[in-house]
Parts: sequence; C-alpha cells; structure tokens
Amino acid sequence: MKIEQIYTKCLAQGAYYIESNGEAAIIDPLREPQPYIERAQKSGAQIKYIFETHIHADFVSGHVDLAKKTGATIIFGPNTKTTFNCYNAADNEEFKIGNITIKALHTPGHTLESVTYLLIDENSKNHAIFTGDTLFLGDVGRPDLAIKSELTEKDLAGMLFDSLRSKIMNLEDDVIVYPAHGAGSACGKNLSKETVGTIGEQKQTNYALRSEMSKEKFVKEVLDGISPAPQYFAKNALLNKSGYPDLDQVLVSGNKPLPVDVFEELENDNKTLVLDVRTQQEFVKNHIPGSIFIGLNGGFAPWVGALIADITQPILLVVPDGKSEEAVTRLARVGYDNTLGFLDGGIESWINAGKETDQITSITANGFEQHTKNKPVHVLDVRKDGEYRSMHLKGGTVQHFALDYINTQLDQINSDQKYYIHCAGGYRSVIAASILKRNGFHNIVDIAGGFAALKKTALEVSNYVCPSTL
Repeated sequence: MKIEQIYTKCLAQGAYYIESNGEAAIIDPLREPQPYIERAQKSGAQIKYIFETHIHADFVSGHVDLAKKTGATIIFGPNTKTTFNCYNAADNEEFKIGNITIKALHTPGHTLESVTYLLIDENSKNHAIFTGDTLFLGDVGRPDLAIKSELTEKDLAGMLFDSLRSKIMNLEDDVIVYPAHGAGSACGKNLSKETVGTIGEQKQTNYALRSEMSKEKFVKEVLDGISPAPQYFAKNALLNKSGYPDLDQVLVSGNKPLPVDVFEELENDNKTLVLDVRTQQEFVKNHIPGSIFIGLNGGFAPWVGALIADITQPILLVVPDGKSEEAVTRLARVGYDNTLGFLDGGIESWINAGKETDQITSITANGFEQHTKNKPVHVLDVRKDGEYRSMHLKGGTVQHFALDYINTQLDQINSDQKYYIHCAGGYRSVIAASILKRNGFHNIVDIAGGFAALKKTALEVSNYVCPSTL
C-alpha cells in the first residue's frame, strides 16, 4: 500500500495518490491530470477511481480531464448533481483498490455532499481518513459556502457538529488524518501549518473537537470571525459541477509567444488585462503602464481569484523566461482559462522596441522613518484584518483595508493625496500599488520589505486595536 500527499503551497491544497496491488486512486486532484498519470505509470498501476471529497470552491479540480484520459470513475458523495458522468457513493459504501478498501463516510456540514474517505488496510484495520474540508488540522471547514434559501450557515454548522461526532471522533486515535488544506487556505480560519496528523492529536488540540462542547457552542465558535468568501469561489464550484475546457486546449491557446506589435495591439483592447507575474522587485523597477502585478513567487492563484472579478477576463502575460506554461496552468487551476498569450522576449523586448514603461516609487523602511520625522504622512496598510489588529503603525494617518477588498474600496482613497503603502513583506503592497495605478491613483510610494522591515525601525506601533474601532 502506498499513500502520497501531493501538496501545492500556492493553494495550500493536498491531493492524494493511493495505490495497492496495481490499482490506484486519486483524491481531490488539481486541474492538471498529467502528474497523476505519470505517478501511476511509474509504478505500473492503473488509476481506477477519482474520489472527490466535495464540490470544491477554491480551485478547479481535475476530475473531468483525468477521467477522460484514464477511464477512471469519478466518485462524489450522496446526491451530488453534475452535468458529467459520476458515481454518487452512498453513506458507508465501500470501494476496493487492490488489497485495500475505501469507505465513503457522508459528513455533511462544509457542504451537503461532503464525504470523508476512510482507508481500511489489507488487515481490515482503519488506517487513515481523507477529510477534505470537513476536518483540518487545527480547524474545520467553513459552513457558509453552500447556503441556500432553505438552508442557513447555522444549519450547515449544526450538520458539521453531528458529522464530526458521529463519523470521525469515534474512530481510533491512531487513525491518520489527511486534510485537503493547510495554513493559508480561505476554507477555514485557523488551519495548522502541518498537513498530516492523527485523530488523537486533533482531539487534544482542535478547538472544534472538544468533547465537552455543545452544538450551540460549536456553531457559535465555528461561525465567529469568518471572513467573506473570495469572489471566485462560487464560480469555481460551478465549473466543478458543470465541467470545463480541456487543459490541453487552454495551454495551446494561452501558452504562445506574442511579438511586441501583436501584444500591443491586443493590449489596446480595453477588455484585455496585462498581468505581470515577475517578482515585485522587477515590477517596481519597470512594467507596462496599466498592467497589474501578481507574482508567481507568492500566493498567485488565490490572489488572481480574489482580485480579477471576471473569470472570463482576457489576459496577456508578462512572464520570466521559461515560466509561461506554469503561469497559464496556475491561472487555469482557479478557472481563468482565457489567456491570450505572453510577451515574447519579456519586458526587455518591450523596452528594446522603444515602448513606454512605468515604475512604482519605492522607499526603504529606514528611509520612510527618516522621511516621517516631524512630518505627518498618509499610510495605507493592506494586510489582513487580523494582522492589522495584532500590530500596526501608530498614528491617525494610517488607513487600513485588506488587499482582498481593494477593488470595492477605491472610493475611500483621495487621488490628490500621497500615500505610503505596505503589507507584511512587500508582495501584497506591490499588488495593491499596481491596482491603484491602473485605476488612476499615481501618487503611491511602496515601502520595501513591508511591516517586517518597519518593525525594526524606531517607529511607534500599536499592539492591538478593538475591531469596533476599525
């Protein structure tokens, strides 16, 4: 028996490869099928099943393409409705993979169809559970994504309480827990950086599994502090139910070099967005006017999903050499399939052709400290609410709003005012600066190194602010 976790940091997502006696199964695959196919070929195994723990919202799952290429059966939980062929597993239904058994445990709460898959080894011992978004390490899945007119988030939270206690907490303490996500995912509030644990450990450390907790208390704690879901979640969930274009076709149309003149002609269409995926340092130095920055070196796909409202947005890419296929693939993981191509030769070819470039003014944290002595300045802090509440620069000129919601808060910024902008380390502030400049706010200065650098100066910081005062 082989179990391999295939973890993708950008999405904080864990897919799983399971193999026994020449047969294999994939749990919660990402959009691109080839890595799973190659993994099975390496062992001479045949992929028999594709198990989905639920209809994912935070990424486009690869079940459709993988089934087409392998002939594997797609398995969802009870009553899942899709426009493609799949099999709905009944509660406690068992599936054989070589010498092992996968049992589907219906665990509604995160969504109605959510399933936890219990792996029973060749000795009939409960070995591991693949919990999807039902149970994370340190947290549980948010119950607000599948609400309907007749079903509230409190109803789903109550279902989740029952599922955890009737299907998961009664398993042996040494059963291994393999969740779908770790820290950084928007599918929960307090996910651990660890990606593998045990039920016994979670009973000791996970607030949601406290034995003395009432359902009422559970519902209150699970729902408390949930931030709004990123706007692309509902769109990805729809793709996962209805299907999507073949990734091979997306790569053919999107991963193609465009000469400067062709790129410029396409860029002049007001509907087209130029997305620069280089590092923030490179973007600050020079970039195509009106382009926005979301670098491949950070949480690329989730930020694309959070900040580019139209999932069908035509996109032109400025990429580092050799990174075009990666960029197109990572866009497709969250459903952005309308990439038109990338600038052949990168930004250098644009400059060499004599085309106009822009830059973002940048200042070091020490330089900012010196500049602000006896001189009030306006600061934009674009970190998340929790980061801001924990610690932030002191002073009435500090304005906070999380990058996630910048597109809806532009009216809170004075275009005539000069702003110094920072995040935690420098990645998100450059994203924010690029969006602001694209929307006509040009008096922006980025503080390089972000709050991590600012804390090392003598500038005053506040350790806590009551949320009601934000």
